[in-house]
Amino acid sequence: MTHFDYDFFVIGAGSGGVRAARTAAALGARTGIAEARFFGGTCVNVGCIPKKLYTYAAHVSHDIADSAAYGWQMDTPPVFNWSQLKQNKDKEISRLNGIYKNLLSSAKVDIHEGRARISGPNRVAIGDREVTAQHILVAVGGQSFMPPIPGIEHAMDSDDFFELTRQPKTVLIVGGGYIATELAGVFAGLGSDVTLAYRGPQLLNGFDQDIRSFFTEAIKTYTRLKLNTDIERIVESGAQKEAWFADGSRYAFDAVLYATGRVPATANLGLVDNGVTLSDMGAIIVDKNFETSSPGIYAVGDVIDRVTLTPVALAEGQALARRLFGGPEQKVSYDLIPAAVFSEPQIATVGMTEAEARACHKQIDVYRSRFRPLKHTLTGRDSFSLMKMLVDRESDRVVGIHMAGADAAEIMQGMAVALQAGATKAQFDQTIGIHPTAAEEFVTMRTPVDV
Repeated sequence: MTHFDYDFFVIGAGSGGVRAARTAAALGARTGIAEARFFGGTCVNVGCIPKKLYTYAAHVSHDIADSAAYGWQMDTPPVFNWSQLKQNKDKEISRLNGIYKNLLSSAKVDIHEGRARISGPNRVAIGDREVTAQHILVAVGGQSFMPPIPGIEHAMDSDDFFELTRQPKTVLIVGGGYIATELAGVFAGLGSDVTLAYRGPQLLNGFDQDIRSFFTEAIKTYTRLKLNTDIERIVESGAQKEAWFADGSRYAFDAVLYATGRVPATANLGLVDNGVTLSDMGAIIVDKNFETSSPGIYAVGDVIDRVTLTPVALAEGQALARRLFGGPEQKVSYDLIPAAVFSEPQIATVGMTEAEARACHKQIDVYRSRFRPLKHTLTGRDSFSLMKMLVDRESDRVVGIHMAGADAAEIMQGMAVALQAGATKAQFDQTIGIHPTAAEEFVTMRTPVDV
């Protein structure tokens, strides 16, 4: 019998890798993990968590502005300190890094700090050390994509955003997805003048069309939006960055941030050399059991580019570890995964878009409601919410729910449970709403819209 240093070795201590390592160790596997950068991965360090903290800060500015309508008087204008926010964020992220390391140590997972790569069959090199393992998991996540235009070195990516110590007065954000729209809301909420440039006609590609149209109009209230446009080059102009647009116009900004997507971080891991097949964009191709084309090598999370969400990576890592080491069987379903964009307004969704529903079902009933939230009947803020429900007429099952507006993510988590349980429109109608809330709108929609 071949002896290995480990039964299971994980490359990458992000959400999926840590969950897989802890689960394997709990099932009795001798487990090691390597991390080259920071524990907790993208989500904890340069993604979900710090982004949400900055979003809270931006929302405070809205609350302060709205407070006058509710009788609050500010004797002096409030002052925002960007550096203080960053310091507090760094402190919290450091605390979370420690928690992740402690979780691994408590689970008796051996921690190797350093960049790891697959160096041969059942072999992993970490620096000048090498270990052997029966099973190897690659869970290194993704990294920002920066297009190769002249002067791109003068722009920052979303990782760099969280290292800013001073707030730029003017900023250009390039992109139209989750990250671009979220950071546009943060910058604008904290007082920066924001221009958002996107190559397409509407933001948030892949979302329901009504949500896209609604949000694309909403974001114009606090950003300068340039659609159907590309940046050809970026030139330093003193302390500013000058963006040259494809239409011939040029504008100078204190900062330029590219949020044009993320790609799997698969370079220099020894994958191809060891028989692992990658897609054209560098994602690791795996089967239904998360095994690659090279037996004994597996991958989960953003690096396989299926659904790049933290809870999905957690589920994938746990399912793999259980399958390998005898835990309760767990299958990962990619249907009805809820998602949220922590933009302004917030967006959340679960199930099919209207286009997808019409492609899958003979007849779809569409319920839609647009309204001004109760809070803003006093503030007068030009802020609205949009809710949408899609129902398969034949079965009466609700197949998609979409929302743009305050607390959308919190509301959608409960909607996701309902859809997982196979809820029908009749069951929504029978449910008594909580009044006055925005969420009650989902159980008081009675008449389909004409489409």
